[in-house]
Amino acid sequence: MDSISSSPFPLLLALPALLLMASLLYLLKQLLWRSPCTPKKKPNYAPIAATIFHQFWNLHRLLEFQTDLSRKYTTFRSLTPFRDYIFTVDPANVEYILKTNFANYAKGDVSYNIMSDLLGDGIFAVDGEKWSHQRKLASLQFSTKVSRDYSSVVFRSTAIKLASIISNAARSSQMIEIQGLLMKSTLDSIFKVGFGVELDTLSGSNEEGKIFSKAFDDSSAQVMQRYFDVFWKVKRFLCIGSEARMKTSIKLVDDFVYKLIDAKIEQESTQGNVSMEKEDILSRLIIERAKNPGELSYKYLRDIVLNFVIAGRDTTAGTLSWFIYVLCKHPHVQEKVSQEVNEATKIKDEVTIDAFVESLVEESLNKMQYLHASLTETLRLYPAVPLEVKHCFSDDTLPDGFNVKKGDLVSFQPYPMGRMKFLWGEDAEDFKPERWLNGDGVFVPESPFKFTAFQAGPRICLGKDFAYTQMKIFAATLVYFFKFKMWDEMKTVKQRTTLTLQIDGGLYLCAMER
Repeated sequence: MDSISSSPFPLLLALPALLLMASLLYLLKQLLWRSPCTPKKKPNYAPIAATIFHQFWNLHRLLEFQTDLSRKYTTFRSLTPFRDYIFTVDPANVEYILKTNFANYAKGDVSYNIMSDLLGDGIFAVDGEKWSHQRKLASLQFSTKVSRDYSSVVFRSTAIKLASIISNAARSSQMIEIQGLLMKSTLDSIFKVGFGVELDTLSGSNEEGKIFSKAFDDSSAQVMQRYFDVFWKVKRFLCIGSEARMKTSIKLVDDFVYKLIDAKIEQESTQGNVSMEKEDILSRLIIERAKNPGELSYKYLRDIVLNFVIAGRDTTAGTLSWFIYVLCKHPHVQEKVSQEVNEATKIKDEVTIDAFVESLVEESLNKMQYLHASLTETLRLYPAVPLEVKHCFSDDTLPDGFNVKKGDLVSFQPYPMGRMKFLWGEDAEDFKPERWLNGDGVFVPESPFKFTAFQAGPRICLGKDFAYTQMKIFAATLVYFFKFKMWDEMKTVKQRTTLTLQIDGGLYLCAMER
């Protein structure tokens, strides 16, 4: 009996119950009328629409759950054991959070603790000097003409490989899982452009790349789940359930990335010319590390690599997957995009895939206004990053009059925002590229605080033009050569919410040559 009473297991088993009790006490405190000592002017908090337990219970349909609540409450609270979550779809609030009072809303410790196992000190998890340092790196990568030209060459080369694979499948009437092919395509592209490494996962010859991709996706899904799972730290401490699986996945991710960095360091050292101008981020970082060994740790290189993978692979591949999906659901849009691509490239006779892709230069891509609108409309309804979370550093009042307490998490919601009728009209939930075009068929952008797919303010996505270029090259190539339809028209497509928005289980299509 003594050995049983001294065992830690009863305490460990009681932890979930203790946390639940703490949660209920906090919720009760929030709901109770304030004491007479409270100042006469009570804080104007947003209405309570849910608790974190409701959100965790609806995790399988989280974005639809959030959208339903946002239709009732433009701004609302979700109660948790330790702080409030504030959710908003009000563009005035979004502008205030992302720009006007930017200094008061950042990633903060809560998000950092949730994301750091996977993303470490990368740009998506940090604030301050590390964020500024990586922001400058990204700016250099995306802004110089040499980098833009080099990346376009890589995108065109990858598009040729992708179209060739689909062509072979189309000729033999094989089923295609397009999201997986797009994920491989964008992974190959970002590793070539960002890190100077030829992965070639698209050919299927790189088994390590395949393992890395799955481990990274699974870890990303678990990171999102942590925001709504009050027990995640207990699970991580005990190494059980989803947290045990995440630990295994991160080990696979780390093994892959560290091997890549080692190979790149070896390559740089054998070249022997550290002063040579480099096109890729990783080479520049390794050279910088060689000059200042104490400033850039081995792990910091790993963190930067993984954050660029999210930026360059997940967002673009996810958007293109949803784009192909909506084209299948709207055949008239698919045909209109194909017609525009034909007119913009001015190719009249039969042409090889290689020759066509070479015609996708900046001039022809700029003429594809309807394609640009269709991709943007896809991002409105299926934003690559569906929810964004910020930490409030001091008590504040949002433009809509609701108070926010220090320590609260404030989330603007790109996915629900794209479905709000008060923002987009009665047809808000319809896929309608024409809403982005003026009378002359020219694309007209919306306010980034209404269309939040690329964020806004100081943290606006530096890779926006980079992403559009890649998506347009891939999309133009695919719709020029193929017609797509769902393999099973009756199958319901579901979402998998990781840090980015993916199609759960992939997208299975039939491709027919035009």
